[in-house]
Amino acid sequence: MYLFHPLQYVTVQGISGTGSLRIGANFLQRFFKSSRDVYLPKPSWGNHTPIFRDAGMQLQAYRYYDPKTCSLDFSGAMDDISKIPEKSIILLHACAHNPTGVDPRQEQWKELATVVKKRNLLVYFDMAYQGFASGDINRDAWAVRHFIEQGINVVLAQSYAKNMGLYGERAGAFTVVCSDAEEAKRVESQLKILIRPMYSNPPLNGARIASIILNTPDLRKEWLVEVKGMADRIISMRTQLVSNLKKEGSSHNWQHITDQIGMFCFTGLKPEQVERLIKEFSIYMTKDGRISVAGVTSGNVGYLAHAIHQVTK
Repeated sequence: MYLFHPLQYVTVQGISGTGSLRIGANFLQRFFKSSRDVYLPKPSWGNHTPIFRDAGMQLQAYRYYDPKTCSLDFSGAMDDISKIPEKSIILLHACAHNPTGVDPRQEQWKELATVVKKRNLLVYFDMAYQGFASGDINRDAWAVRHFIEQGINVVLAQSYAKNMGLYGERAGAFTVVCSDAEEAKRVESQLKILIRPMYSNPPLNGARIASIILNTPDLRKEWLVEVKGMADRIISMRTQLVSNLKKEGSSHNWQHITDQIGMFCFTGLKPEQVERLIKEFSIYMTKDGRISVAGVTSGNVGYLAHAIHQVTK
């Protein structure tokens, strides 16, 4: 069942998530005359800034993550977004926010949609982890679908690198939701004109793998089970990490580790604690305390918990 009529949106294949984001950035730079400002959550994926900046857009920010609670600064986000100049562009992570792992709840997404609609903002969704957040591709796409249902202007970049294990194949897509079939034709034509001098044509192999899986009922069913298996394993590692920290005798509140979602976790560790983990325990992570939960296993979670406890007690 279509969320909206298939003639009312245009999707072009992009070179994974980065390439798809760049197509959209160039498209908006050329045709979105209302504003050059793109508002990113603070923090956002590191590559967002150069992608939009190199396309000629201006970068702004809105509050998103509260380091004191290692969770969503919802009131700060709502306050900042309500003050964004009308007809600006706002980037939202559709699910499994990178790098924090902090996502709004559905009720919060509804409130965000209301204020975004009131400000008449163009929403640029980045969806790199569909299925990898909750294990349910429909649940992970909920925010995007809700915003479209509310009549909000939406463009969308997608990556199949993580959820289909196609990292090296560079399979992605960029979509523009249009008001009617006529606009969709014009948008498609202009996207092709933009893409031609950028990389001419995208690679076939990864996109064909994705297409065959999505369009073959048995393979799609099998893939959905495997995606859920991957997401469930990551969720299980979060639970085991917190459980092992308690076993070590840690008195800190580590609930944010299980509250966060997706491949990444902001542990709340300070730079000096991260430094000790590297030097004393040979555990490596970024200085802001972000870890890839996908790298945690049942074999190393105990050692990781022990090390974190040693540097935080």
